[in-house]
Amino acid sequence: MFDMALLIPLAPFIMVAFIVWSKHQKSLEEKRIEATASQTAEQAAQYASRVTQLEDRVRVLERIVTDKGYDVATQIEALRDERRVDEAGSGVPLDALNKERV
Repeated sequence: MFDMALLIPLAPFIMVAFIVWSKHQKSLEEKRIEATASQTAEQAAQYASRVTQLEDRVRVLERIVTDKGYDVATQIEALRDERRVDEAGSGVPLDALNKERV
């Protein structure tokens, strides 16, 4: 009985302390959320900047490839033809040419 008689007058102070504590916890959570949002926004800005750089590079490459003085298809086919020759083993090895001359 004595404990209850002591707690009743202290109840408002305990309630106020609990309210202050819970508001403090909410403000800490809000600060964490703001920090996370700030970090996410910074990362998004970095990604956007990187995407812009890559888009610029692709535009330059498209300009180079579509330029009339630059014949990419012919060069690619020439490389394919060289590979076919190497894979087929056609042609005379350089060692054989050197042995014949000696």
